[in-house]
Amino acid sequence: MKAVLNGVVLAESNSTVVVEGNHYFPPASINREYFSDTDRTTVCPWKGTASYHTVTVEGHAHDNLAWYYPSPKAAASEIVDHVAFYRQVTVSE
Repeated sequence: MKAVLNGVVLAESNSTVVVEGNHYFPPASINREYFSDTDRTTVCPWKGTASYHTVTVEGHAHDNLAWYYPSPKAAASEIVDHVAFYRQVTVSE
């Protein structure tokens, strides 16, 4: 699977984890040069607290476009530190 924004590959992996229709990319598959941490967090009742990244491509910052769970609840332990994207990012094979 590839995660692409404006022709730029943000992540690529053959081993994503699909949760609630979102592909979660393993930490090693992320092209970190495009990512910066934000202070935003949200809480999912069964996954836990999500943290966010701003994604910057071609000089344009897309605030909080990607999220991950640094310490998910036990039910979501398989996605620890995996990154998922909002729909502006095209995820396909």
